[in-house]
Amino acid sequence: MKSILVNPPKEAINAEIRLAASKSECNRALIIDALTGFQCELTNISEARDSQTMQRLLKSTDLTADVIDAGTTMRFLTAYFTVTGQEKIMTGTPRMCERPIGILVDALRTLGADITYQNMDGYPPLKLNGFTYSGSNELGIKGNVSSQYISALLLVAPHLPGGLTLKLEGEVGSRPYIEMTLKQMGFFGIDYKASWEHNTITVPPQKYKSQPYAIESDWSGASYWYSIVALADDAEVELLGLKKDSLQGDSAIADIMLHLGVESIFTERGVLLKKTQAAASIGWDFTDCPDLAQTVAVCCAVKNIQLSMTGVESLKIKETDRVFALQEELKKLGAQLKEIQPNHLYEVTLTDDANIPEVPSIHTYDDHRMAMAFAPVGMVKPIIIEEPDVVVKSYPGFWKDLAQVTTLEER
Repeated sequence: MKSILVNPPKEAINAEIRLAASKSECNRALIIDALTGFQCELTNISEARDSQTMQRLLKSTDLTADVIDAGTTMRFLTAYFTVTGQEKIMTGTPRMCERPIGILVDALRTLGADITYQNMDGYPPLKLNGFTYSGSNELGIKGNVSSQYISALLLVAPHLPGGLTLKLEGEVGSRPYIEMTLKQMGFFGIDYKASWEHNTITVPPQKYKSQPYAIESDWSGASYWYSIVALADDAEVELLGLKKDSLQGDSAIADIMLHLGVESIFTERGVLLKKTQAAASIGWDFTDCPDLAQTVAVCCAVKNIQLSMTGVESLKIKETDRVFALQEELKKLGAQLKEIQPNHLYEVTLTDDANIPEVPSIHTYDDHRMAMAFAPVGMVKPIIIEEPDVVVKSYPGFWKDLAQVTTLEER
C-alpha cells in the first residue's frame, strides 16, 4: 500500500482487541534463551519484524547480520555475538547506519572485544572479530543516551568470567526499560544488586536457568487505542493480554491518558478503556517512556489540550528524528510542536494557520510510530497515512485491528 485513508466511525465503538506481544519483552527473552542454549519455552513471541529478525539472526550461521532498521536488535546482538565469541558483520538500513553505537562498542572493547568500524567511527556497520576477556569487570556508561546500551550489557553480564558492575553516569533515561531487563533476568535465575541512589548495578558471573516464559501484550501498541478512545465521540475498548503490574515502562500511558479523557479499568483479561472528562492542559516528563510522546502529542493537538513535554531528547536518534517529524506533520493538523528550551522543553499548541488541508496526508518517515500515532486522528476527520506498511516493525496487525472499528480505504 502506498497510503491508507482512515475515515471517522459511523457508529459508537465497542471492541475487544488482542494486542501484539511486547517486542521489548520478547527481544530480551530471546537473548536470554540464546544464552541458555535455546532451552527456554517462550510463548506469545512477538510477530513484530524487529523480534522476528532477532529470532532469525540468533540462529543464523551467516557472517553478515542485517538487522534492517531494528535498533534494539542491533545493540543486543552486538553484545551477544561479541561475548559469545562469534565473528559477525553487523549492519542494517542506511538510517540504521546513522544511529550511534559508539558507547556500546567502547564498553565492549574495555571488556575485551575486538571490534572495527567498517565506515564511520561510532556507527554501523561493525566487524566483530572475537573476544578475549580483559579481566575488567567495571564500566562507567552514560545513563541518558540510550537504555538499550545498558540493557545489552546487562543481558550478557552473567556470561562474563568476572560478571559486571555498571556505573550509570548522569541522569538515567528510560529507567523502566532497564528495570524490565533486570526483572526478566531475575525471572531466569540471575542474582543482581541495583542501587538507584548511586546508579550502580552489579551482576555476578552465573548461568541463566531455562524455564517457560509467557510474553505480555504490548503497552506501546495499547497507546494507540487509548488515543482512539480519547478522540472518538463514543468508544469503549477492552485490550486483552495486558497486566496491571507490568514490566513495561509504556504502561504509563494509563496514567497519562487519564488527563486526556480515558479511564483504565483492569479486568481478568486485560484493561477496559472508557471515556471520561479530559483536562485543559498537561505537562509530562517522557524520560522513562519516550515511545509514547508521539501518540500523546497528536492526541493533545486534536483535542486542543495544551501539552508541555520534557524528556524527549532521545527521539532525535530513533527510526527518524521524531521531534522534526512531529513538527512537520502537526502543522497539517493546525498545531505546532515548539521548542521552548533547547533540547529540553517542548509545547504542543494550536496555530492560527487557515491553510489546513481538509484531508491531511501524513508522511511517516519510515517510522512505525508516526503512522500509528496519527492514525487515531481518523476518529475525528478523514486522514491519509502514507506508507502504512511501516507498522510491521512493531504491530503488524494494526490496520486489521483498526478496521474493526472504522472504515479504511487503501490507496
